[in-house]
Amino acid sequence: MTAPIRTPKNPRLGLERERAARAAGYQCIAGLDEVGRGPLAGPVVSAAVVLDLDAVPQGLADSKALTAQKREALFAEILATSQVGIASISHTEIDSINIRQASLLAMCRALTALPCKPDMALVDGNDPPALPCSVEAIVKGDSSIASIAAASIVAKVVRDRLMARLGNAYPAYGFATNAGYSTKVHLSVLASDGPCPFHRLSFAPLKQGLLDL
Repeated sequence: MTAPIRTPKNPRLGLERERAARAAGYQCIAGLDEVGRGPLAGPVVSAAVVLDLDAVPQGLADSKALTAQKREALFAEILATSQVGIASISHTEIDSINIRQASLLAMCRALTALPCKPDMALVDGNDPPALPCSVEAIVKGDSSIASIAAASIVAKVVRDRLMARLGNAYPAYGFATNAGYSTKVHLSVLASDGPCPFHRLSFAPLKQGLLDL
């Protein structure tokens, strides 16, 4: 595994890294990203995407920089043109093995869920999982590498949909809008009502019994 590559601020998103890997002899190049490390509730979700370099959806970008409407549109295009693997790790698994290990495991499972067998993985961040292929870790890869950006979009759309469904079941916490993150409203409801069955009990302030709220 090579050392993490640090990209400049606001780099131009393109296919240079994927094409360079193809030129180096790699045939199946997957982008990997995860969503949901920070929230107090719900799963962490990872996606692996192998783009068709001749049919790349236009407008790929870091999922956080896109509107929900644009993410949904790109999600449909990615599924229609690319090979995609998706995996999630539940809140109970997160509590059992910790969020770092859960994030790494989600990425491993997403890669395994692909219909193809990648020989190269481009992974967002500087802490990649051990994978059965060559791995390149790229800091802020979701804003500079097309296949990682596609993975970030898929993972976020899937997780946001899951959290919206949890929001219907537990509306007081505002999951449909905060996706489980520690907003003021979310923390206030936790302080008054306590956690729901989908909260991560190993996370502060839940682990501290809400004493700091």
